[in-house]
Amino acid sequence: MRRVEVGGAAPYAVEVGPGLLTRLAVPETPSALIHPADLPAAWVEQAQASLQPHLTVTVPARDECKTLEVFADVLSQLAQAGLPRSGAVVGLGGGAATDLAGFVAASYLRGVAFYTAPTTLLGMVDAAVGGKTGVNLPEGKNLVGAFWPPRAVWCDTATLTTLPDAVFREGAAEAFKHGLMADPSLLDRVVSPDFRPGGALLEDTLADAIAVKAGVVTRDLTEQGERAFLNFGHTLAHALEAVTHQAIPHGEAVAYGMHYAARLSHALGGADLTAHTRAFLRWQRPRRLPPLTFDALAPFIARDKKADSAGVRFVLLRDLAQPYLARVPDDVLRREFDGWQADLAELFPL
Repeated sequence: MRRVEVGGAAPYAVEVGPGLLTRLAVPETPSALIHPADLPAAWVEQAQASLQPHLTVTVPARDECKTLEVFADVLSQLAQAGLPRSGAVVGLGGGAATDLAGFVAASYLRGVAFYTAPTTLLGMVDAAVGGKTGVNLPEGKNLVGAFWPPRAVWCDTATLTTLPDAVFREGAAEAFKHGLMADPSLLDRVVSPDFRPGGALLEDTLADAIAVKAGVVTRDLTEQGERAFLNFGHTLAHALEAVTHQAIPHGEAVAYGMHYAARLSHALGGADLTAHTRAFLRWQRPRRLPPLTFDALAPFIARDKKADSAGVRFVLLRDLAQPYLARVPDDVLRREFDGWQADLAELFPL
């Protein structure tokens, strides 16, 4: 069992290890448990048995739950059940469900206690830590939300045993990203045969990847500075998700986006880190992208949350663990997009 501390104004702990769902407990009463419809019944039953929630709310799977319509429906269910301000919301499931649950907790009665038990690798490494909550709009991902840190995070590694291999590999993208931007020791471990459900490297690698994000959000909860570095690869990734209507899962989009960002980094004078991002793409084996043009993606890139009045900023790397923010000239964006597509054709020939 590993424990990672997240500091700041509202500190909390992230526990990592097997069997945590059987030991869930919150001091607030009553509680509401929110989980996606595709979550294995065994994990829901374990959480219900340990929490004894007043209300259990089932929401659509994956990003289908991250809409204003679902958000409003969940709020109505909590109100109809009479959940008081002294109660708590517990999010159980992947990153989409925990993002929704956190936004519900932040909004209901102007804020109630929030706890989260992520059940996917992506949810554990990324969504569950840092207090970012929210839903999507047709115009882009995560455009509505709030910073609302949880009071505890429980990463039960036993839940990862039921994940399809492709879903586990998808989630590894965020752990690999943490290696590129902060802890290079993660890079080889993430693509090791022992980084797998039940594998010898799983718990420590997962905890060390979480520790990277925990350190960043402790220093910069509301993304005024270095927290933006956690978005390495995400500018293109979010555009890919939007233009394909979420047909490309987040972790696979991030893998594609990291390779593009590595190309941009090198084009602007940084170290050539594309061997690392190529190696991860080979290991992850993401689904193929449909035919895409830069012009089709450009409107979504322009809406990126790192944009300001002067334009879009990308997270780039001078070298491993040396991230920075920069505006990239349009001609460089287009040229490297063409090179990125050529790289993908070489990596994944028809």
